Amino acid sequence: MTDQYLHKKTPITPLVILDRDGVINFDSDQYIKSPEEWIPIPGSLEAIARLTQANIKIAIATNQSGLSRGLFSEKILENIHHKMCSYVSKAGGKIDVIKYCPHHPDTNCFCRKPKTGLLDEIERDLNQPITNLYFVGDSLKDLQAAKIKQCIPVLVETGKGLTTINKLQEHGLEKTICFDNLERFVDWLLTDN
Repeated sequence: MTDQYLHKKTPITPLVILDRDGVINFDSDQYIKSPEEWIPIPGSLEAIARLTQANIKIAIATNQSGLSRGLFSEKILENIHHKMCSYVSKAGGKIDVIKYCPHHPDTNCFCRKPKTGLLDEIERDLNQPITNLYFVGDSLKDLQAAKIKQCIPVLVETGKGLTTINKLQEHGLEKTICFDNLERFVDWLLTDN
């Protein structure tokens, strides 16, 4: 954990928003194109289970431009998400909603992070304002979307996190809370202090 980014914890939260690749599962520059390529980061499934058991809902907001690039189909993405939800369930957790952007970065859609379309959808589907709730990501796009939507950005050093940490100051995100991984964030969130 990078101490310089710690700040006062908010009271217990009803919802945590997570990016997928690089936060829950290992990321790949070649994209996660099949259920077989979806491999959880050690401790991430258990971390989600602990949030669920603390009555905290889990939402996922993920850019999946591999769809528009023709690297995998909607059915394969559905199978990847089925595997993820199944593994989370076996660990004792639950993912309440998954929102993804299927568009290519060049399409200038409303949903691709750092735009807030996915977060708006989460808010509507769960009938839950997300202002001042935690959004855990590993990329600058995640943190920027969180900031625009007035969520609390949290950076994990898995995935692209170690590269992202060096860009925080130049993007006005120097107060971002940083953790080694999702498990460490959950340790911090669920510990009284």
